[in-house]
Amino acid sequence: MRLITSIEDLRLLARRRVPRMFYEYVDSGSWTESTYRANERDFQSIGLRQRVAVPIERRCLRTQMLGQDVAMPVALAPTGLTGMQHADGEMHAARAAQRFGVPFTLSTMSICSMEDVAQATAGHPFWFQLYVMKDRGFIVELLARAKAVGCSALVLTLDAQIVGQRHRDIKNGLSAPPRLTLANLIDMASRPRWALGMLRTRRRSFGNIVGHAKGVDSIAGMSDWATRQYNAALDWRDVAWIRTIWGGKLVLKGITDVEDARLALGSGADALIVSNHGGRQLDGADSSIHALRRIAQAVGGQIELHMDGGIRSGQDVLKARALGARGVYIGRAFLYGLGAMGEEGVIRALEIIRRELDLTMAFCGRNHIDTVDASILVPGTF
Repeated sequence: MRLITSIEDLRLLARRRVPRMFYEYVDSGSWTESTYRANERDFQSIGLRQRVAVPIERRCLRTQMLGQDVAMPVALAPTGLTGMQHADGEMHAARAAQRFGVPFTLSTMSICSMEDVAQATAGHPFWFQLYVMKDRGFIVELLARAKAVGCSALVLTLDAQIVGQRHRDIKNGLSAPPRLTLANLIDMASRPRWALGMLRTRRRSFGNIVGHAKGVDSIAGMSDWATRQYNAALDWRDVAWIRTIWGGKLVLKGITDVEDARLALGSGADALIVSNHGGRQLDGADSSIHALRRIAQAVGGQIELHMDGGIRSGQDVLKARALGARGVYIGRAFLYGLGAMGEEGVIRALEIIRRELDLTMAFCGRNHIDTVDASILVPGTF
């Protein structure tokens, strides 16, 4: 095996080990994928100021997100079909996050259920992400289950009232579990490690939904149910209702516009995630890091800001902190690790990001992550 030194190394290994439809589900965006590419590219255009002759021997990356102590300002993002990157993927990722000391966020559209994840982490609290469905009874039940397993925060996704068109998913015939076509069978057979893991697990459908949502007793009814249930009528009244039902810490995900950020201030949320859904919804939307700067200038200091989209290194984490994010979420970065090496791959992804973050902070002359601000950036590059 080649030496793993970067998230890119993990990506290349995952591409070899994960069936094409699931690898490309992660490594793609909507339409022309321009926003997907911009999320990464716009980080690279931001310059860092290197400082010298500054004592940097007592560095610390520990901080807080949502009042929770974290080993570094990074959380694992809610990602659908994680359990199709690696058997029991959500359970492995949650354990890795627990071992490392960062938050894990479980998607509504996960393969492993929230009960599975709670069991895997011995009841260690994690965060839960909610898509707003039309069936309010299902939402009430879902939130009750999340409370019962000890979820300590709710991440409410606002930018998925409808689903963006992702050409590669359509061409690959994406489904979970995959349909047993000749092409899929050949593809899966060429990834024996992945295939063996899937044969050994019973978790191959949407664990939070199948057997819980009305009329979805098997995977066969899942697709039609999801199509009917996405709520195009979602508005701020729904956010208020969910906040009342939940009663705990609430994070709003999918904010990229300053006007929406200002509206969100009145929602009672504890934090906002500046996010364009990884470039998987509106192609042509601004990159998350550019949106973060505008939103931080408009509402920073009034509410805790997080961001996701394009984080592939510890340098990206530092730049996001400098531009106003209390913390960031990694999605693709940890999924590449999971697909490449399972639970240890997620740990490796986190280790890579931590080391890059620590070294870059040192080169910028800072000892503590909480002292990082825009003064570490080259003027005119952000």
